[in-house]
Amino acid sequence: MPAEPLTRKETEDRLRELPAWSLDGGKITRSYRFGGHFAATAMVVHIAQIQEELGHHSDLALGYNTVSLSVHTHDAGGAVTARDFELARRVEEAAPGHGAR
Repeated sequence: MPAEPLTRKETEDRLRELPAWSLDGGKITRSYRFGGHFAATAMVVHIAQIQEELGHHSDLALGYNTVSLSVHTHDAGGAVTARDFELARRVEEAAPGHGAR
């Protein structure tokens, strides 16, 4: 069964719990900065593990010392759902262990 899209208000309310995340073009997004490329790469691997555990994947970009995520739910027509916020929350919990700023 496809995930149910959140309303704009529900999305905004949930974003208050993840203040570094924002709504951009119908997706929730966040960028992290790291001390160097190895730390950023390790974070990408950790995010990939989380995504596999959840069975839910983001658009993920690796720069020299940055990692950016853009999250929405494809099987909900590209809308933002509770699944996106679960992924975002799990990534937020993992980020400090990699020295994210």
